Amino acid sequence: MGNRPAKTFRNYNSRRAYTRRKYMGGVPGSKVVHYDMGNVKGDFPIKVSLVAKEACKIRDSALEAGRITANRLLVKNLGTQNFHVKLRVHPYQVIRENKQATGAGADRVSQGMRQAFGKATGIAARVRAGQKVFTISVDKEGFPIAKDALRRCGHKLSTPVSIVVDEGQKLIN
Repeated sequence: MGNRPAKTFRNYNSRRAYTRRKYMGGVPGSKVVHYDMGNVKGDFPIKVSLVAKEACKIRDSALEAGRITANRLLVKNLGTQNFHVKLRVHPYQVIRENKQATGAGADRVSQGMRQAFGKATGIAARVRAGQKVFTISVDKEGFPIAKDALRRCGHKLSTPVSIVVDEGQKLIN
């Protein structure tokens, strides 16, 4: 069975994060493989970031899909030594789901919302409005490709995003 849509989970960014894995069993691991890609030690003058417009939770699978999309485009067009991609959020929020029984006779078996703590089904990153999710550092020649990579990466995330140039504004104009 696939993942449920993001709207089914509450977005309590005002409350403390629920991360105590010690008390709950069966929390799945993170699907995010790398947080830094490309030339990590390189010094690039232009930094472009993908910024979330709204506070939300972004699942680890969506972060990994966005990372793969951006990295693949950059490696194909620029090579592995001409950019640096950094994933700036970490999925630590445990997502729980209260599974309901369905089918004939389910009304006699299911207890509904009684003690509905839920079973851990995944993890997500808590993102505030205006927080940077991805940052790509490139040279002047790679700026249009980095911008396109962030645009494609933004399609994978469950929140509206914008692309912001952090450094190197004078070099672009």
